Amino acid sequence: MKPSVNRRAFLLSATTALAGCQRDRRPRLNVFNWSSYIDPKSIEKFSQEFGVRVRYAVYESNEEMLAKVMTGNSGWDVVFPTHSRIPPMAHRGLIAPLDHRRLTNLHQLSAAFQRPVWDAELQWGVPYMWNGTGIAYSQSLQPAPRAWADLWSDRLRGRLTMLDDPEDVIGACLLKAGYPFGAEGREALMRARVEAIAEKRYIRAYLNAEVRDQLVAGDVLAAQMWSTTAQQALNAQQASRPLAFVYPAEGFPLYCDNAVILAESRRQELAHTFLDFLLRPEIAAANATVGETATCNEGGRMLLPASERDSAVLYGTPEILKRGTWPAAPPSDAQRLRDRIWTEIKSA
Repeated sequence: MKPSVNRRAFLLSATTALAGCQRDRRPRLNVFNWSSYIDPKSIEKFSQEFGVRVRYAVYESNEEMLAKVMTGNSGWDVVFPTHSRIPPMAHRGLIAPLDHRRLTNLHQLSAAFQRPVWDAELQWGVPYMWNGTGIAYSQSLQPAPRAWADLWSDRLRGRLTMLDDPEDVIGACLLKAGYPFGAEGREALMRARVEAIAEKRYIRAYLNAEVRDQLVAGDVLAAQMWSTTAQQALNAQQASRPLAFVYPAEGFPLYCDNAVILAESRRQELAHTFLDFLLRPEIAAANATVGETATCNEGGRMLLPASERDSAVLYGTPEILKRGTWPAAPPSDAQRLRDRIWTEIKSA
């Protein structure tokens, strides 16, 4: 995912300690997830139904999660990497192949996630939640922004934010310059560097979810924003400061977070049971409502109220989604250049 809020602050224990000094001998499942990404009642229900303890904690980024699991001795059973991290994790032997016989609810996935481009056979992960990146803006901006190129504008000076995320910022600059979002060549990436540094004269700050309140208050007029955060801003908008969200004309990235079972887990059967539990429509719907995000579960989506189920911010439209792309992890040399360029952009 491209994240929500308060990930470090949130730590959920789904079960309560038994009275006195009696040891809790129930099986334990260790789940490491993004925050605001599950209904706490779902964890409680799973714990009670299957007679298990759940150790549940959260992380801020894919990189934070990977730093834990790369050792192969992290103690976690289930994690939720973004789609582009799945092939490298599988290649390194970090995740276990799924046993579809234990996943009786896989058919609940939306058609778009039955054979995703990053894992066509669903060998490694179960698609969980997804989002995209676009532009949230004040409707006082006229004409309204419709493209990434519209953010390079004097009318936004000091009241524009971009994400504090190199993949999204460099990708937007690549698209503005006419290159694909995931371009890997040096010429394209250096052009993106030029565009990003030129845009800095208009930028107030590089911010993620925390810009939401500034946008709602009217301090920020436009923000590169993940669709989940944008939906939260729209839900909190004031009548006197109406907001809108657009997926830019040049294209935009899409991201999907997937539930995977770590190869190190000694609780493979229980972990499969948890993944199948998450696929239940009523559980998927509850989790999407709490996260204010888009579920990959069609059965769950159909249980949502129309305002959530039909949100063009969260789910786009077929026409909009034609412009989207699921970025893959770049090769190591391109990633090193991107890392260097991002450092130069931030320090310019």
